[in-house]
Amino acid sequence: MDSTGQGVITVTSENGLSIVSAKETGEQIFQDVFDVKIQLPGGDIVDIQVSPKELIQEIIQVLMEHEDSCHRTCFSLQFEGNVLDNFSELRTVDGLNDGSVLKVVEEPYTIREARIHIRHFRDLLKSLDLTDAYNGVDCSSLSFLNSISESDFGDSLAHESNGKKKKRSSTEQSLEAIDCSPPEYILPGSTERPLQPLQPLTADSKPPQCLKSLVMSGWNPPPGNRKMHGDLMYLNVITMEDHHINITASNRGFYINQSTAEVFNPKPASPSHLCHSIMELLNHISPAFKKNFAVLQKKRVNRHPLERIATPFQVYSWLAPNSNHTIDCVRAEDAYNSRLGYEEHIPGQTRDWNEELQTTRELPRDLPTDQLLRYRANFKINSDFVGASTRGAMAVIDGNVMAINPGEETKMQMFIWNNIFFSFGFDVRDHYKDLGGDHAAHVAASHDLKGVQAYSDLDIEELYVLGTVVLDYRGYRVTAQSIIPGILDRKEDQSVVYGSIDFGKTVSSNVKYLTLLHKSSKPLKIMRHAVLNEKDETVMLGSSVECKGIVGNDGRHYILDLLRTFPPDVNFLLLEGEGKAMESDPRFPRPYRHQLCSLRPELLEFFIQRKYAHFMKIVMEKTKTGELKLNEDISNAEEQQGADVIRDACREVGSVMDYIFDIRFNSDVYSSVVRFPESQFQSNQLQKRLLGEAATFLLTLQIPTFIKSCLTHIVVPLDGQGLSEAVHAHGINIRYLGRIAETIAQLEDHQILDYIYRLVIMEIVTRSAKLILRSYLQGVEMSALSAAVSHFLNCFLSSYPNPVAHLPPDELLSRRRKGKRRIRPLENGDSTAWTTMTPVDLWKQIVQKTKEGFDFALPCESVDQLVEKYNLQKVSLLREFCLKMGIQILLREYNFESRHKPALTEEDILNMFPVVKHINIKAKVANELLSKAQITIQQGGLKEGVELLNEALIQFNSVYGAVHPEIALCLRLLAKIKFILGDIAEALDTQQKAVIMTERTLGYDNANAIHDYVLLSMYCFASGQLPVALKLLYRARYLMLIIAGENHPSMATLDSNIGVVLQAVLECDLSLRFLANALEINKKYYGAKSLDVALSHHLIALVYTTKAEFRTAMQHEKETYTIYKALLGDSHERTLDSSTFLKHVTQQAVNLQRTMNEIYKNGSIASLSHVQVFCIYIYIYKFKSDQITLFRAPFPNLYFKRISEITAYASHGLTYGRRSNGCKQHKNRQPCDPFQSLSVEGFTS
Repeated sequence: MDSTGQGVITVTSENGLSIVSAKETGEQIFQDVFDVKIQLPGGDIVDIQVSPKELIQEIIQVLMEHEDSCHRTCFSLQFEGNVLDNFSELRTVDGLNDGSVLKVVEEPYTIREARIHIRHFRDLLKSLDLTDAYNGVDCSSLSFLNSISESDFGDSLAHESNGKKKKRSSTEQSLEAIDCSPPEYILPGSTERPLQPLQPLTADSKPPQCLKSLVMSGWNPPPGNRKMHGDLMYLNVITMEDHHINITASNRGFYINQSTAEVFNPKPASPSHLCHSIMELLNHISPAFKKNFAVLQKKRVNRHPLERIATPFQVYSWLAPNSNHTIDCVRAEDAYNSRLGYEEHIPGQTRDWNEELQTTRELPRDLPTDQLLRYRANFKINSDFVGASTRGAMAVIDGNVMAINPGEETKMQMFIWNNIFFSFGFDVRDHYKDLGGDHAAHVAASHDLKGVQAYSDLDIEELYVLGTVVLDYRGYRVTAQSIIPGILDRKEDQSVVYGSIDFGKTVSSNVKYLTLLHKSSKPLKIMRHAVLNEKDETVMLGSSVECKGIVGNDGRHYILDLLRTFPPDVNFLLLEGEGKAMESDPRFPRPYRHQLCSLRPELLEFFIQRKYAHFMKIVMEKTKTGELKLNEDISNAEEQQGADVIRDACREVGSVMDYIFDIRFNSDVYSSVVRFPESQFQSNQLQKRLLGEAATFLLTLQIPTFIKSCLTHIVVPLDGQGLSEAVHAHGINIRYLGRIAETIAQLEDHQILDYIYRLVIMEIVTRSAKLILRSYLQGVEMSALSAAVSHFLNCFLSSYPNPVAHLPPDELLSRRRKGKRRIRPLENGDSTAWTTMTPVDLWKQIVQKTKEGFDFALPCESVDQLVEKYNLQKVSLLREFCLKMGIQILLREYNFESRHKPALTEEDILNMFPVVKHINIKAKVANELLSKAQITIQQGGLKEGVELLNEALIQFNSVYGAVHPEIALCLRLLAKIKFILGDIAEALDTQQKAVIMTERTLGYDNANAIHDYVLLSMYCFASGQLPVALKLLYRARYLMLIIAGENHPSMATLDSNIGVVLQAVLECDLSLRFLANALEINKKYYGAKSLDVALSHHLIALVYTTKAEFRTAMQHEKETYTIYKALLGDSHERTLDSSTFLKHVTQQAVNLQRTMNEIYKNGSIASLSHVQVFCIYIYIYKFKSDQITLFRAPFPNLYFKRISEITAYASHGLTYGRRSNGCKQHKNRQPCDPFQSLSVEGFTS
C-alpha cells in the first residue's frame, strides 16, 4: 500500500504487507471492496480499501506499516464506540460500509506489549540497514536493482504516491545527457574481475542514524513498589546530541525518569512528557532524532514493497562489506534469551513441530478453497520448521546445546532442541561399516531427504513422514527431524513394526503398512517383494528393507529412514559374481567411497519411457507380420494369440507383469545382508537385469543426450548450480561428471563445448576441495576457524607458494600444553593439523579426490596450472567454493596472482553459514495453471494466457506469500506476454518485481538474475529509458563475467543487446566493440555459417550504415545474405529482407561515391541530399488480429530494436520492415515523435 492509502491491501500474517495490483489479482477482488476511513489519535485520517473477508488484525498490520501510524503498536480499532475483535472478519461488523470511520484507540501497555513496541521501534530504525541481510538472520536478503538503476524507471513504479504512471518527454532524455560509457572492466577483452561492484551501494544508501544507543537499563526489572505504580521496564537512550536519558516504560506509555548510572530515581523528570509511543517521546527531546527519523521514514516508504517483506527461507551472501558492530538491545536479547522459534502470541511455549506438520496434512482437501488453505498451511509450517532447524543445528555444532547422551562419544551424541531431534552424519554404531563408514552415513542423510520429498509429494492419506532438514555447517552434517510422539519412551526394536533396524538381519512387516505402501509403489516404481527374517519366515515388503514403520502414540503410521527409496546404481557396486553393467566399458562397475549410490528418479522416468517405446515397437512389429490380426470378429484363439504377443513383449522388455507393461525396481536385490526365499529367485534375476540395463542406459544414452542438448544449445548453464540442475534433469548423478568431461574431450568439435568443459572441471575441483576442507574443519577450534579457512583458501587459490598459518595466541599456548589440553566435544583429533598444509600437499589431495570421486585424472599440481590449462577464473572458483561451503568473505579486491604475499588473511573470513537442504512444498494448483498458460501461449492464445497467469499468480501468492522463486517465474512470463501485447509499462513494472524477487530468493548473483536483468533492460529500451537499459545490461554483463567469464554463448546475446542500445544513442564505435565480440563468440559456438552469425553481421551492418560507412556495411550484409540464402533459401522472408537492405546500402554507397567524385572534380561541396538513412522497424505480431503494431525506437536517427527474448512466443519470429525511400518524416524534414506507435492494416499473423 502506498503512502496515501490507495490500492488493494492483501495481508499475510507472516509476511506483513503484500501489495498486489488490480490487474494482477483479477476482477474478483473488486466485486465487493469498499473504502473505510481510519481516524488516528490527533485527528489525522487514513483512507484504505478493504474487502469484507479481511480480518481486523490485517488492518492493524497495515496501520503498523503506514507512514503516519507505523510508530503505534498497542491500540484497538473501534466502530461507533464498540471495540472490534482482532480475529473477526469485517463482514461481521454491523453497519460497516463504504465511507465508515474506524477509530484508533490507544490501549494500556503490558510487559509483552511494551516488548513488542520496542522491537517494532527497533525494526523501524533498522528498516534500511542491510546488516541483518549480510548476517543471514530474520529472512532478510539483498537486492541491488534500485541501486543499479538509481530507482529511475520513468517514475512508473506501482508503489509510488498515486499509482499513476508518468511518461517522460523526449526532451528529458537528450542524447547529450546520456552517459553510456561502461567501466573498463565491462568492456570486451578486459581481464579485470573486481568484486566491489557485486554489491553496488549508492551514496545515500546508508540510513541516517537516529540514536547512538538504545539498551535495556541495568535497573531492570522494576522493584515491587514501582510495579505498583505501573512501571514495566527501564531503557537507557543516548541521543545524537550525546544526552544520556533513562526512560520508563509504564502501562500508560513512556516518560523520562530521574535515574542515572549510579542512582535509581524512577520519578518523572521535569519537564514531564508522557507519550504513548517511544517515537513521540524522542521527538520531544531530540531535534536530531526528529529530523533523521523523518528522513528515514521517507526513504523506507519509497522502497519497493518486495524489498521489505521477509523471504520464506534464508538466503546467505558469500560477500559482505566491513561494517561497524552497533549496540542493539533486541539483538542481544534474542541471542542470550534463546528464542526457540515460538511466536509472540504463545510466549513461553515451544512448538510441537510434529503435531503441526502432521495436522496440516490432515486438513480437508475436498474443495478448492480447502486445498488452498491446506497448501498454505503446509508451506508455512515447513518454512518455519526449516528456520527453527537451522538455528538449532548451528547451536548444536557451536556447542550451545547439551546432548541427551553426553557420556557417549562425540559422533554418537544426539540432541533435542525446541522439540526437534538432531543427529550427526557419522557412522555412529557401525551401521554403515560395510557400506563406506562415515562417507555412507554422510550421503545417507541426503538420500533420506530425497525419499521424504518423494513420499511427501505423493501425499498419501494416513501415511506420514517426518519433518526433515539436512544441514552442512563448519564441516559437519546434521540431520534435524521432528519427533514421533512416544518414540523417546521406547526402545528402537520395540517401536519398529515394519522394516528392519539392522539392514535386513531382522525384518518385520505389517498389513496396514503394506496397504499404505501399495499406494506408493506404482508412482515410485517400487516392487513389492518377499524376504526372509531371522526365523527364516517369509515377510512381504513394499519398500526397501531399511525403511522403518513406527506407529506413534498419536496413532499415526510414520515411515522413516527412506535412504533406499530409489534403486542402486550398479555402475558403482563391486560385488563378487556379478557381471559388469556395461561390457563394452571395462571401467564399470568401479569402486566408490560408499555403496549407497542410487539412480535418480528422473533417470527411471526416461528409462521406463524408452522401455515402453520398445514394448510398443515389439507389439506393432508382431502385429504387422501377421502374428496378430485385429478385426471385429476376434475368436478366442485370436484373443489368446494377442495375449501371447503382449506376454512375449512384456518378457522381452523386462516387465514385472506378464499381461501389462509395468516396470518396477527392487532396491534390496543387491543387498549383502537381505536374504530372499527361493520363490524370489526369478524375480531377482529380472531385477538385476533391469538395474544393469538402467545403468547402461545412463552411460550409453543419457550422457550423450545431455551432451547433444549442450551442442544444440538447449542446455546452456552458467555456473555450477546451473550445471548440476541440468545434469540432474537428465537423470545423471554428479559422480558422472568425470565421464561427461571425458566424453566432451573426445568430440571432434569439442571447442563448441569448452564452456561446458570448464564448468565440469570447476565443479569437480571445487567439490573435491570441499571434501578436504570438510574433514579439516572437524578438528579446528572455534578460535582458529577464520585462520584455518583463510589458510586453506590461500593454499587452494593463491599463487603465493609458501602461505603460513597464523595461529591465535591462545592456540599457540594450547600447543605448548598439548598434553594437558582438553579436546572440545566437536573436535576430532589434532586441532592444529591444518597448519601444516601447503599448496603442494593440498593439490595432491585434490588430484587424488578427483580420481577417486569422479574417475577424472587432473594433470595439475597447482591452481595456476589449472587456470592456465582449462582457462578458468580464480574469482569463479572462489565464488563456487564459498557457496558450497557456506563461507562469507570480506568484500574487497583480492590479488590471487601475487607470488609475494598470500591473497587472504584471517580478517577476510567474516562468517560461516549453513548450507541447508529441505523438502519443497509445491503449490500444485498454481503450477497446473502455469503449465496450462504456457501451452496456451505457445498455441497463440496470448490474452487467454494472461488470464491464466493472473489466476496462477493469485494461487502462488495465496500459498507462498508475496515472495518466492516460482512467483518470480510467473511474473517473468507475464511480463513477456504483456510486452508482446503492447503494454510496455505494465511489462516494465511486472519485470521489476521479478528481478527483485529473484535477487532476494535466489541470490543477487544468481544466473536467473542475469536473465531477468536482460529482460528488464529490453522493456526499458522499448519505453525509451535508454540510460536505465544500459545500466541493467552492464550489470548483467558484469555478473556474467564474474560467474562464467567472457567465453560463453550467452555473452553473444548480451553483447548484441548492448550494441543495439549503444547504437540507439549514436555511440557507434563503442557499439561496434560489443557487436564485434558477439560476432566472434557466435562464430565459435554456433559456426561461421549459422543464423546467429548472420544476425551479428546484420547488426554490424546497421551500425556502419548509421555511420554512413556504406562499403563496410555492404560487406557485412553480404555475409548475412549469403548465410540466409544457404540456410533458408531464396524465397524466405529473411533472405528477401537482407537482399532489399543490401541493395539499399549498395545504392547509398554508389550515391556517396558519386557525390565525393563531384567534390573532387568540381572542387566544391555538393549536396548530400540523395544519401538516405535506412529506417528499420521490427514487427511484433498480434495473434488473432489483422493489425501489426510497429514500435518505433526513441530517436530519429535509428529505427531498430533487438527483441530476441520473445521469439519463442511468436509463431513467425521477427520481421524487418523495409522502406527503401527512407522515413516519410525524414523526407519531409519533420521531427519524429519518439513514442509514436503505428498500426498497419492488411497484415495477418
